[in-house]
Amino acid sequence: MAEIIAIANQKGGVGKSTTAINLSAALAHLGQDALIIDLDPQGNTTSGLGVNKGSVDAGIYHSLVENTPLEKTIKATGVELLDIVCSSPEMIGAEMELADMVSRENRIKDALKPFQDTYSYVLIDCPPSLGLLTINALAAATRVLIPIQGEYYALEGLAQFIEAVNRIQSALNPGLQIEGGVLTMFDPRYTLAGQVKSELARFFGDSLFKTHIPRTVRLAEAPGFGKTIFQYDPRSRGSESYLALAGELLSRRGWKGMKLN
Repeated sequence: MAEIIAIANQKGGVGKSTTAINLSAALAHLGQDALIIDLDPQGNTTSGLGVNKGSVDAGIYHSLVENTPLEKTIKATGVELLDIVCSSPEMIGAEMELADMVSRENRIKDALKPFQDTYSYVLIDCPPSLGLLTINALAAATRVLIPIQGEYYALEGLAQFIEAVNRIQSALNPGLQIEGGVLTMFDPRYTLAGQVKSELARFFGDSLFKTHIPRTVRLAEAPGFGKTIFQYDPRSRGSESYLALAGELLSRRGWKGMKLN
């Protein structure tokens, strides 16, 4: 069955979309069939994978609000084994439109039911909030992965977010587990970065990923060209780090490694 991973943090600017794009691409490079759902109205994952979000005629909005079957919204990306369900400008009003719907928290969960055996991994890029869209993702997910910026306010709001995850687990999704935190935009040259790393290690324990995502120009540039880091600069530190992150995630599930695509 597909493992559904919500990539979420109520803080913005923590590298959430960058992680969604490049972790999903890395999983595909490691031979895993993957689907990424861009649930963020900003649509950064959509544009970061080379799709003009203004031209999306069938995306996650249409599935959530208009009951369009999810299979009609899935598009291929330029990455083998990786598909996407895009965001679109209509997503700006999606939370208000969902508010009065029956079973409003389970729209994504219901939409994904026919795809339990289609993909190995479904990654959901969530908005930087704890609104209905993020609740939908967490209600559908088996795991939640939390990108955390390696800077001063890294832990701000994190305990509140974990508490929200626990509430959703109790009320909507008993199977939801916290996969852990991943440190992003990490620069070991700064003393503060090491302090943040130590604080996160105390907070997450063994669930903090050993792989850290560096702050690099190439990672920042790639979305502007509509490319994953593997397409933009496959030999970069960013590429190596996201491949290592995907390998670490898979190794937690007993994966022993295989030939890259």
